[in-house]
Parts: sequence; C-alpha cells; structure tokens
Amino acid sequence: MVYQIVIAAGLALFVVNLFLNLRSLRVPRRDSKIPGKPPLVSVLVPARDEEANIGACLDSLQVQDYPNYEILVLDDNSTDGTAAIVRRAAARDDRVRLIEGGVLPSGWAGKPNACYQLGKEAKGDWLLFVDADTTHAPHMLRSVLAEAIRLNTSLLSGFPRQTSDSLPQKVAIPIIYFIIMSWLPMWCIHCLRKSIPSLAIGQFLLFSREAYWRIGGHKAVKSRILEDVWLGIETARHGGRHVAIDLSSVVSCNMYRDFPSMWEGFIKWGYSLSALIPGILFVLVIIGTVFFLAPFYWLWNGFFMVEAPTVWRLVVMAQIAIILLMRGFVDNRFKESGVSALLHPFGMSYLIVAFSIAGMRRTLGIGVNWKKRLYRRESTIE
Repeated sequence: MVYQIVIAAGLALFVVNLFLNLRSLRVPRRDSKIPGKPPLVSVLVPARDEEANIGACLDSLQVQDYPNYEILVLDDNSTDGTAAIVRRAAARDDRVRLIEGGVLPSGWAGKPNACYQLGKEAKGDWLLFVDADTTHAPHMLRSVLAEAIRLNTSLLSGFPRQTSDSLPQKVAIPIIYFIIMSWLPMWCIHCLRKSIPSLAIGQFLLFSREAYWRIGGHKAVKSRILEDVWLGIETARHGGRHVAIDLSSVVSCNMYRDFPSMWEGFIKWGYSLSALIPGILFVLVIIGTVFFLAPFYWLWNGFFMVEAPTVWRLVVMAQIAIILLMRGFVDNRFKESGVSALLHPFGMSYLIVAFSIAGMRRTLGIGVNWKKRLYRRESTIE
C-alpha cells in the first residue's frame, strides 16, 4: 500500500510539471507582424530519399505570406526522385534552389553535414532548418519569425504537430511529447535568465545568422546523431537564448511512413540519448516502467488475479486516472489521435523495448542504422 501511495504522489508531481510546461509554451499568433523591414529568411531543407515528402513540403513553403525569403534544398545523395521534384519546383519558382550534396566526410553524421552545406549557401539574416517531411501553414514564417524577434532568441525550436497514418504510429508517436511534457521542466528553463538549453527538435530550427555562425554552425555538432539537442547546448554555451514553443498550429510532420522506419527512429533516439547523458536510458526505462506502465499491470492484477483491498484498488485506479488525464491534455494540445491515450500501455511498452534495445546496441558496439547509413562506435558518430 505504501508503494502505491508513493507512486500516486510521484504521478501528482509529474502532473504539476506537465501543466506548468503546457502553460509556459508560447504559440505563434496568426495576426503577428514583423517590426520594420522584413529581413531575408533562408529556409533550408536537407533531403535524403524524400521523394514521398519533398513535394508537399515545398508546396507549403512556396505559399508563405512572408515577403522576403529563399528556399534551399540539399539533395544528400538520394537514390530516388528527390532531386527531380526539386528541379521542377525551382523551374517554376526562382526562390527555390537545388544544391547537390557532396560525399559524406569522415567523422560527420549525415544530417549535420547536409545542414552545414546549406548554411554556407544561405544568404538570409535568419536561417530556418526544416525537415523534408514537414508541411507549413501559410502564415508560419511570419508568425514564427515575429515570435523569435520579440523573444530576442538565438535559436527558436519547438513542437510541430506529429501526424501519422497507421495504427502503430498513432499509438507510439504521441508518447514522445507525453514524456517530454511530463518529465522535462521546460517552464523552469524558460523562466531563468541564464543561458540554459531548452529542447531543440530538428524538424524546425530557426537561428539568427550571427548566432548560428557564432557556434560554428553544424560543424560544432558534426559527429552527433541528435544534432538538434546538441545545437541547443552549443547555443546556450555561447551565451545565446534558446526557446522552444508550440508549433502545432503552423507546422506538421509525418516522421515515419512505415513501421520499420519508426522502429529504427526510436532506437536511434535511445542510442543517441545514451551518448548525451551516460546511464540516462536505464533511468528512463525504470521511470517509464514504474510510473507509467506498472499501474496498468497492478490494476489488472488487483481486479482479476488476486483479492486486493478496496482502498488499494482505489489508489491504483487513481494512478490510472492521472496518467490518462495527462495523456488527454498533451494529445489535445498537440492535436494527436485519441487512440494513443486509450492504448497507452502498448505505446509505453514500445518505447521501453526500443530504448532497451538501443542501450544494448551501444553496450555491444553494434551501432545504429539511419537513412541507409550505419553508425558504429568506431566511427566516432554518437
């Protein structure tokens, strides 16, 4: 009984943190205006085998209501029709330019290398890196840039809406934001005046030009698979302000088109997190199991397997109610499918298994696959 009360109390603390996070997240305003003359924004899109996504991404970027921007797409040695789609868009719109990516240098992860090449070609006062699987509302550039200027940020990132097609995606993907909102004290980070990294999500990274090159651009994180998180760390280390906002009203992302790519993606995150903070995977797996999965086991066990005291059952039911309440608030805020909350034990189990395998891969030196590239320990890519 004492154990169950402790778990319930811990969940209550997670609830408080979640509500403070949701309350602190700023949202781009549709009626935002840029003070003074609109600066040139370079929208930079690294693309590797993105034939299924790049067309929709470019279509949404070309209809922005912001008056002064360019779109640069780097074809990172794609083996599909990515480059051909970009060439057709460039033929219709002189704001669009295709850059042919070079050979991946030794010691570089693929995405940092692609983004670094884009940064060197960009002419803008602001550099916006977006993934090729994102789509954007017509007022995205204007509203987000206005927010970055108003907050005086060096790096603005945030939380796009994560769309999904299949049931496994709808169950597993919303777990990501749930974990972040429940566990990370972003509200505290944003309140502090010191330069402390918030959360950077690589699907959307908006730098001032000066801040980007002050840290050395993506070269500063050339060996990092989680280059976005490390960019936030480098920005703060160099005295820049890093802020994360709610982008779900202006940016959508369909990260994975099938189950195998989603599986590799979750393992990639876990593998890279273990390089960020030693032992973090073990801690995350324990916390996830004890606080966000075990209550469902105890509910089943207490009602169907053993005779449990009524008070004990009520405490466990309260734990379940808290978890589902948290899921409901997060999924509603970021416009996620409600099926994920209903099938929460399956999504959490998926995350725990993926992170456990990621930890095993790092321990055994097996490495991780991403975008048809294998990153092993001896490659120095983490």
